[in-house]
Amino acid sequence: MPGDMQKTWAMGGVMLGCLLGMTPVVVGANPAGGPHETKEEMPVRTDNSPQAPTEHLPGSFVRRFLTAYIVESPAGEDLPRRLPPAPFSSPPFPMSEHIGPTIGSPDATPNNMPLMRALSDTNIGQVLRKSRVNVYGWIVPSFNASTSRDTNIPLTYAIVPNSAQLSQAIVTIERGLDTAQTSHLDWGFNITNLYGTDYRYTAAKGILDGQLLDRNQLYGYDPLLFYGQVYVPWVAQGMVVKVGRFISPADIEAQLAPSNYLVTHSVMFTYDPYTFMGILATIRLNSQWTIDVGVHGGNDMAVWSNSSQPNGHFMVKWLSSDNKDAIRLGANSVGRGKYTNGHDNLQHMVGVWSHRFNDTFHMMSEAYYIYQFDAAKGGTCIFGPTRPFASGGGCGPTIPGLSDSIGAVNYFQIKVSSKDYVTIRNDMFADLKGQRSGFKTVYSSHTIGWSHWLSNELIVRPEIRYDHGWSHVTPYDNGTRKDQFAFLTDFIIKF
Repeated sequence: MPGDMQKTWAMGGVMLGCLLGMTPVVVGANPAGGPHETKEEMPVRTDNSPQAPTEHLPGSFVRRFLTAYIVESPAGEDLPRRLPPAPFSSPPFPMSEHIGPTIGSPDATPNNMPLMRALSDTNIGQVLRKSRVNVYGWIVPSFNASTSRDTNIPLTYAIVPNSAQLSQAIVTIERGLDTAQTSHLDWGFNITNLYGTDYRYTAAKGILDGQLLDRNQLYGYDPLLFYGQVYVPWVAQGMVVKVGRFISPADIEAQLAPSNYLVTHSVMFTYDPYTFMGILATIRLNSQWTIDVGVHGGNDMAVWSNSSQPNGHFMVKWLSSDNKDAIRLGANSVGRGKYTNGHDNLQHMVGVWSHRFNDTFHMMSEAYYIYQFDAAKGGTCIFGPTRPFASGGGCGPTIPGLSDSIGAVNYFQIKVSSKDYVTIRNDMFADLKGQRSGFKTVYSSHTIGWSHWLSNELIVRPEIRYDHGWSHVTPYDNGTRKDQFAFLTDFIIKF
């Protein structure tokens, strides 16, 4: 790493450290060192009780594993939290909280999936449970039928039309954080491994990047997450510091299938940052305000890659007193914004609003502005051979000066039953100079999907979607069509 880059990284780290050190003073720390509680918060738990009770399934490991898909896990205890009741029901929805960081809840790491249940009577299972370490995952096969012939891009992640694919196979080892308690430090980590076609959108330069950048493979492996974190209850009303590689924290949508309302992603999400590597501190100032501040090496690259540059992160989350509304906005990534050595360095200004109408209806909206300088048309260079489903062959032409894009999306959810919901999504993405998609145009997509929980471990999600380009160019199916219609479904099998 060049000397000036080292100095810049060091300065960023010093600034972050100073901010963390001053936080108790800035927010008015309790002189006794305790948290600032508010009257609407629920009691604090001081132990680390597991979410689900220990159970004893009969037979061998294989039999116990298969039985876990038939016999539902017993309900866990309702653990206290320093927050109002969760605004959304999960299931059927993929999330129970508003978008953004949540400090004040007990450890929510899944510990009742079939693998952990099958391990419950083994020595290793007992050690894992006692240590609050959980091993879990899922596989997601998918199928789509499309009016396109060669590629579904910019629809993601099912880019190969009229085919079945393994979207993602995930294995996670995680120790979550208990931020409901305020009596002691807590620590955790997350190691998540991904294999499937979805790796094309999570791959980071400097981390096994040859699969995508050099060979343009359809399938690949990505060590998607690897970070450690610590919870410090005595800074303001709680602080979590995370170090490593983590998912870009700004969006409604996420890379992991069970965390999304739909099979596909909005066009705007397709072209924004996916992961960062760096340090991120989240600080709960009071029951309504939370901030996060950090330094990372730029979107979708390791800090040791020759494209990495220091970027700052600062976002704020406001939660209404009735917990029906949340607003989260700020700079997800801000720095020099210089496209370097064939890789994007996206500058990302973003805002998200979520609103709960009642137990049946809620919605989420997001808008962003993305820019960088001297970018290649089409974004990060893929030097592998061009495939029918995705371009390759090197870098696109350079766009001198500023390249920018604007995106917006709205999600509207309808709870049909305790196991079913319907989502309606409309989104727009304006690629003003073609820096992200390779086409200078405005995109829109319109999607309606249904999600049904067959059980806690099995979810099916069919949807229909229409995409359209609003200019004279033809951005679909490798530049041959102005629009695209698709039916898709996937099947989430948790273990």
